[in-house]
Amino acid sequence: MNFIAVFVGGGLGSLARYTLGLGINKMGWLSPWGTLASNVLATALLLTLMLQATMGGTSWPSKSQPLFLLLTVGFCGAFSTFSTFAADTLSLHASHGLAWSVTNVFVNVFLCLAVGGLVWTNSPAS
Repeated sequence: MNFIAVFVGGGLGSLARYTLGLGINKMGWLSPWGTLASNVLATALLLTLMLQATMGGTSWPSKSQPLFLLLTVGFCGAFSTFSTFAADTLSLHASHGLAWSVTNVFVNVFLCLAVGGLVWTNSPAS
């Protein structure tokens, strides 16, 4: 059952990332914005789920292991995307130079850590 949950979550996360990217690209923005948005949103969701699971000693993951795996490993794992982040960074380097690619790395890492920090510090578990 766990494999099926991860499989379904991964499919849903991939579709969500693809749809988000299409929406952002329709606005005429550069491709890395879709990757950035999905990575930041996945970070916030994953940390929220992980904190919920550990908050107050709850055993939520063990009560519903397939659902927890569907949401964390499946959905968040597929919704965030390191490989596309790497490809976007190399593409920016080729088309716009080193400054754009380094900026892309900094913004992705900084925003994901900042959002993660906000979720962490604003949770009842902190």
